Amino acid sequence: MKNFWGVTSIIVVVAALGLAMCSFQVRQTETALVTRFGQPVRAITEPGFQFRWPVGIESVYKFDSRLQLFEGVLEETTTAGGEPIIINSFVLWRITNPQKFLVSVHDTKGAQKNLQSLLRNAQNVVVGRHRFSDFVNTAKNKIEAVEKEIQTEITVQNKVEEQYGIQIATVGVKRLMISEKVTDKVFDRMRSDRKRKTESILAEGNAEADKIKSDAMAKQKELLAVAEAQAKAIRGAGDAEAASYYKMLDADPQLAMFLRDLEALRTILKDRSTIVLGTDTEPMHLLKEIPNLEKKP
Repeated sequence: MKNFWGVTSIIVVVAALGLAMCSFQVRQTETALVTRFGQPVRAITEPGFQFRWPVGIESVYKFDSRLQLFEGVLEETTTAGGEPIIINSFVLWRITNPQKFLVSVHDTKGAQKNLQSLLRNAQNVVVGRHRFSDFVNTAKNKIEAVEKEIQTEITVQNKVEEQYGIQIATVGVKRLMISEKVTDKVFDRMRSDRKRKTESILAEGNAEADKIKSDAMAKQKELLAVAEAQAKAIRGAGDAEAASYYKMLDADPQLAMFLRDLEALRTILKDRSTIVLGTDTEPMHLLKEIPNLEKKP
């Protein structure tokens, strides 16, 4: 009986050792590459339990498939206008092709070494295309545009994924600095530019205001002239009508006064108004008597 359990234990241990030598596990956050006699034979991107030939025949290399951060160092470069600027950028990257990654850079340290060189070159190229004002301003979209250009310079121009099996997810500018010796000079120039723009805007505004005032004065004079002409025409018509009444008054004063009273009475009763007046009040006396309008000889 003792021999049975001893043999069973040996078999279990040997089986466990054999299973350990011929299998491996890939986690959710990993990708694996299996090589046979040093040559890649298969890449594994799905998590789970996998089998292989014993060590010495096949080897397994595991890589982190999550996004990884690489941060460059503070480096000084020059803008398109020649102003020195100190920039610090970072890269978010992941391994997409384990075989190319193993062959080209072997491990994470090798990848970071290559990324440092690629990031430095891309920074110098992109910063050299832009003016200093594209970096020192309050517009967030300008910095974002610079970051996109750096990412494009690394991924497209250097073909990072094809050469190294690396995908560049994001490139960002972490820090921007200006050397002390040029800070005062740069900001004095920026203040001068802002002052010149302010003066230009004020000059345009004053010119527009003068134009509006001139147009308003011209319209005012035109309206006054029209109003004056209309007033003269009304006064002329009134004078002509008054002259006709004066002529009638000279010819027959009693008839003229009678017509005047009729006109006044017509005006008073025009809107069906209710007015209490004495019967002796002019021109109300016309309602109770007919005046004697005998024609003069």
